[in-house]
Amino acid sequence: MNSVMPLAASLQSLPAVSGSTPLGRVVDYMRVSVTDRCNERCLYCLPEQFQAWTPREQVLSYEEILAVVEAAVARGFKHFRVTGGEPLVRRDVASFIGKLIATPGVESVQLSTNGTLLPELAGDLYRAGLRRLNISLDALDPVVYREITRGSIDRVLAGIRRAKALGFTSIKLNTVLIRHKNEHEIWPLIEFAAALQLPIRFIELMPVSLTEMLTEENFLPVGEVLRMISNRDKLIPQDTKLGHGPAKYYRLKKMGGLVGFIGALTNLHFCEACNKVRLTADGHLRPCLGNHGEYDLKPGLRPVLDRTILRERFDQALAEKPPEHLFRNNWQPGRVMTAIGG
Repeated sequence: MNSVMPLAASLQSLPAVSGSTPLGRVVDYMRVSVTDRCNERCLYCLPEQFQAWTPREQVLSYEEILAVVEAAVARGFKHFRVTGGEPLVRRDVASFIGKLIATPGVESVQLSTNGTLLPELAGDLYRAGLRRLNISLDALDPVVYREITRGSIDRVLAGIRRAKALGFTSIKLNTVLIRHKNEHEIWPLIEFAAALQLPIRFIELMPVSLTEMLTEENFLPVGEVLRMISNRDKLIPQDTKLGHGPAKYYRLKKMGGLVGFIGALTNLHFCEACNKVRLTADGHLRPCLGNHGEYDLKPGLRPVLDRTILRERFDQALAEKPPEHLFRNNWQPGRVMTAIGG
């Protein structure tokens, strides 16, 4: 399709979101990064030669993370997602997730993963009490998948099937859209997800790690993908909200599959109901992915736990949560996505 405006012009023409203030949103969802390391090298996330990993002594221990979670619960947080990097590369992560699930006041726990380690670890995660997974799946074709992620699709597919067989009650598939890379994979991915009765979400490319990825050549808006799908099957809007994120869902009339869309750049109201903050692996609270503001929690954790400091840092972060991201304003990432948390 050639109806999409050139990227630079379309982004510059988007007005600022209005009517959204930090106090107008209920923020009760925290994404918890347990590591900045990953066993893949996705084009949109991690530069090929990147080696500037966080020194291990700066990464929060599981005990410190749980102390932050307790502080978050005291500030009204209920929902938590474990992320990375790739969270499953960290040792004993299933045991940590079990403790997170058992923390008083925690109502839901989810895990975001690239799926490559699920064949070995899905059983441990299930026994720990985890029931909700988000799995990245940018292509089914092995060559295309390797080009985008530098990984093996066979491992991911085996992990998805293992999780499905174990009985995880929520498994969602995520596809980052890259023009000329995986637009021809969209319909096969929909068919794959529908066959397994799993929802799949298509996510617009964001300048989270590499600004050179967000170009007119690479950017594929979710609106264009929605029209592409509509040419093959009718999309019926769904009021049901799956999880705690911003996806808008549709049911395919003939196929019956459930498809979601996340458009951080082209949805002008994307930030108005944002309910999340991120805890980085090195102990910073980040209220907005698309703003550089971070609040260091380590003074409230080291050398000893200080709940007063944690409470003060939480209150500051929540009070200063920006009304909208800055991705449309020549955004320059300060840290790669794996360092921020998914």
